[in-house]
Amino acid sequence: MASEEELFANIEALLAEEPQLPPPAERARLREAAGITQARLAQALKSTTQTVKNWENGRSEPKPPRLEAYKRLLEGWAAKYPTHASPVPAPAPSPAAEPQPVPKTFTAPAAPAPQEAAPPPALAAAPAAPERPVRPRGTSRRPAAKKAAAPALDPRFPHGPLAVLDGDGSAYGVDGIVLDCPATTIPELVEWTLRESGLGAAKLNRHGKDSDPLIALTAAAAVKLGLPERLEGHEERRSLRLPEDHPVVKQVAKAKWQLTQRGFGPWARIYRKAQGRERQCVQLAILSWDALDARSWPGVAEMEPADIACVLGVYAQRVITPRGSTAVSGLELMTALRPPTKAVQDPETGNWVSGYNPGSLGTEPRDPAPPEATPEHPVVVNSGWTGGFLNEEAYQWVRSVDLLSDEECLLPFAVGLDLNTAFLAAAARLVVGLSGPDHFNAPKFNPKIPGSWLVDLSHIELDPRLPSPFTPDGTRPTGPAWYQTHTVAYAQELGHDVHPIEAYLRRETGAYLDPWHDRLKTAYVDTLADLGVTKDLDDRQFLAAMERHKQVDPALAAVLSAIKATVKGGVGKLRERPQGRKYKDGERWPALERPTWRPDIRAAVISKARVNMHRKLGNMAKMTGLYPLAVLSDCVVYPSPGSSPLDFLPYAASGKPQPGGFRLGPTPGLAKVEGVQEMAWAVDLMEKGLNPARHIKGGDAVLDEGE
Repeated sequence: MASEEELFANIEALLAEEPQLPPPAERARLREAAGITQARLAQALKSTTQTVKNWENGRSEPKPPRLEAYKRLLEGWAAKYPTHASPVPAPAPSPAAEPQPVPKTFTAPAAPAPQEAAPPPALAAAPAAPERPVRPRGTSRRPAAKKAAAPALDPRFPHGPLAVLDGDGSAYGVDGIVLDCPATTIPELVEWTLRESGLGAAKLNRHGKDSDPLIALTAAAAVKLGLPERLEGHEERRSLRLPEDHPVVKQVAKAKWQLTQRGFGPWARIYRKAQGRERQCVQLAILSWDALDARSWPGVAEMEPADIACVLGVYAQRVITPRGSTAVSGLELMTALRPPTKAVQDPETGNWVSGYNPGSLGTEPRDPAPPEATPEHPVVVNSGWTGGFLNEEAYQWVRSVDLLSDEECLLPFAVGLDLNTAFLAAAARLVVGLSGPDHFNAPKFNPKIPGSWLVDLSHIELDPRLPSPFTPDGTRPTGPAWYQTHTVAYAQELGHDVHPIEAYLRRETGAYLDPWHDRLKTAYVDTLADLGVTKDLDDRQFLAAMERHKQVDPALAAVLSAIKATVKGGVGKLRERPQGRKYKDGERWPALERPTWRPDIRAAVISKARVNMHRKLGNMAKMTGLYPLAVLSDCVVYPSPGSSPLDFLPYAASGKPQPGGFRLGPTPGLAKVEGVQEMAWAVDLMEKGLNPARHIKGGDAVLDEGE
């Protein structure tokens, strides 16, 4: 028999445990009685709307320090809004009509109870059925009737495209679904994902392939499955992977599964050869191995598993199921929307076989022209090419202090304008080459033919207060150089004759990036709208909405950041350079073996974006007499009489923005404020040879070519 001391010790232990919360249904009742929305409560607790939903339906519980704060809030509400007992007791339900308890972990939505009958007190803590649609609620100003409906649920993938697995075996899916995963090894996890989980996503193009299911592992789940909590090493983290003799790698091989050439790293793909039309492939993301880069997914790795699933789920619905870094996903999205093959009928046998899909890049990689390649490329090294290279890069220019006027120096502010996804805007209706390059001597220039042209543009004299449109550093060309078609066409647009010396051109052309642009533009605009930044706002409302949009919903703000990183990373990945210290010039590297290694397409996007920027700079000078202090990529800094762009942007007498210059708005290609500083600060940076735009933007990476 237990002694009195033991009993009191047990009681003290219970009292020392975490504070107890009321049942989930009571939490929701108290919040609604107080007239507080889930979004507002999430903002107060520095959490997300989806997390509050999970607390109120019993799918998850708050953890310190939010636990104590949430408990205190509920106690205060309970004192103000007590439960009023009914004076007449309700008749007890018959045993046959009594609803069955809903398990805390389930694999499908529970059947909803009849609306007329209130749930009995015994079921108050039971979690509710998951809600639709997948997207978390935002604060969009758009009318409800204009919102796009959630896509119909694919019966093959009832639980969405992905799940986040925690150490207790709970797999958190999109829309609040929680699955019970019994796997204790990686092979068991792969089998469960393919056979039982109901995860995956339908193809984005009728000629494409379904998206493989994604399982993201928390640190606890990784350790439970035999993986190290962290992936350490002396090389760059993105090149790290488990050694071939690691027990988990051996388990995968013993179960007759395969790993891609990337090995078992932060993003591991485990597969077997497809059986007929059925793919057998699972994508893993190990969160504690930095699978979600904080630059692209700010704050996501520190979120609760359910919230991570929410963020990744929204991205998967609007963009693509993540298959690696945002750069990798951006490149994979191009192929998913423009599959290289489609089913065609063999005229001789009548059988359906795989054939080329018009408008795509095909299945075979193509070597670029020597001036389009990088110096270490085999085309350059093996041919001994010394004719120069295409140098189509984003602007990094600062105006000389000697070219500043007294009036400009007396203006009190320097204001940075950043173009929304400028490279995405440049991809719209962009005609690129689909075939290999052909060489021509002394061709007549044709602005409709994509390619690389050797032209002398050094004779063109432009206003020195603007950067040259022909070079990334904004300096005047000194002789013949290689340019992409858009750059040469802009020289013609400015009224100058161009006479190419030679060219590498492509005969087959098409708007390869159009569906990629359309999908990412829609994702960007819709996500901004859910954060309260909509097209119907006037300029003042737009600036106010942009100032607070990141605080509206941290989860959606992370999705927005990932979409922008997908654009830049995807374009940069078109010219991925070799990685690893053991690489030698002239060797082929893995990226060259894919049809999407296309430096000429990357050059076309950047050339068009830079030309668009220069055209706006010229129009601004004509309309306002203002010249930029500096340009970095898609950010331009102007001297201003006030701290707002409304103080210097061109407006008509009617109050509408003048066309041709910079305009504010949420659409790709329009501007937003990136930063405001004192003018003296900007001049000081310029005297030191530094670019004010770089400091205003915080050093954003430009068109990352890595993973």
